[in-house]
Amino acid sequence: MTNSYANGELLVEHRNAVAHLTLNRPQVLNALSYDMIKALADLFTQWSKDDAVQVIVMRGAGEKAFCAGGDIRALRDSALTGGTLHHDYFIDEYRLDYQLHRYVKPVVCLLDGFVMGGGMGISQGSAFRIVGPKTKMAMPETGIGLFPDVGGSSFLSRSKVGLYLGLTGQIIKAGDALYAGLADRYMTSENIAALVAALDSQRWSAKPAQDVAHLIERFAGTPEPASLAPLQSAIDTHFAPQRKVSEMIASLDADTACAHGEWASATAATLRKRSPTLLEVTRRQLNRGARQTLAENFRMELGLIYHCFEHGDLMEGIRAVILDKDNNPHWSPAALADVREEDVAAFFANRWENGA
Repeated sequence: MTNSYANGELLVEHRNAVAHLTLNRPQVLNALSYDMIKALADLFTQWSKDDAVQVIVMRGAGEKAFCAGGDIRALRDSALTGGTLHHDYFIDEYRLDYQLHRYVKPVVCLLDGFVMGGGMGISQGSAFRIVGPKTKMAMPETGIGLFPDVGGSSFLSRSKVGLYLGLTGQIIKAGDALYAGLADRYMTSENIAALVAALDSQRWSAKPAQDVAHLIERFAGTPEPASLAPLQSAIDTHFAPQRKVSEMIASLDADTACAHGEWASATAATLRKRSPTLLEVTRRQLNRGARQTLAENFRMELGLIYHCFEHGDLMEGIRAVILDKDNNPHWSPAALADVREEDVAAFFANRWENGA
């Protein structure tokens, strides 16, 4: 029997002590609505106390996506009309993401499709992140005047290619997701289906997480080699954390004649299209995130998101990329040379009295 929640945007089926959870908005690549976020938090809270649920499997409806982000249009509308959704949404989304990072039962996320933004938030804390041949993973926020949030301060800052991925928003496939430490195992689409079927007949021991791990090893395979591995030394050189983004671009520009010249040129061109202010905010965010606890990361991100709606580049980025689709955002300021230190620092100002 399948139960629906959040007006049908979440589907749940219980089989053999496993809660099978499906994000059910395939027409928008399973983007997270506010109703979905609230319902997910309630469901995971219930399951944490329910002995009849030993394991949770989370997937996206349709063939294209696990979850390609959040319902960003509605958030822009809220900010423009003086509503509260654009604040409430992120408070509850970050609370959910934090809950999942600390969850008491094994969660298996099936990530064979688009996994971006909010989809990364609800999957990166899970015990088993399974990628497949259709996986396309990214944190593309700087392209709309945002920063890599939903816990990116933690999972990107601890990846050997995290600063590169966070600044550029580069889409990666399964092999690179594993290489970056953003996934745990690879399976073919057929083996993902076989894993789900095997869970129906699994005889659970007193350690269900170990049972799931053994099943996953049975069906795991090897993806195509990581394309980022040969670039690691170049990434380390150009994306050194202490460098300003303008210095990173200059370094990439100077590298166009070497073995990675084509990559360097394309990467510099990508960075020039991103919000200059949010590139510098992201660099500082990830540098700080590496030294902070998970709770501190989310607290920092909540302050950053509030300021993004006040700054202006986010609203303009959503207009240009998502609404009008002219892909010609007018950033303020338009050049990295004009980004002032005090403007970047303002994003990190403490908004919470007495640390509350």
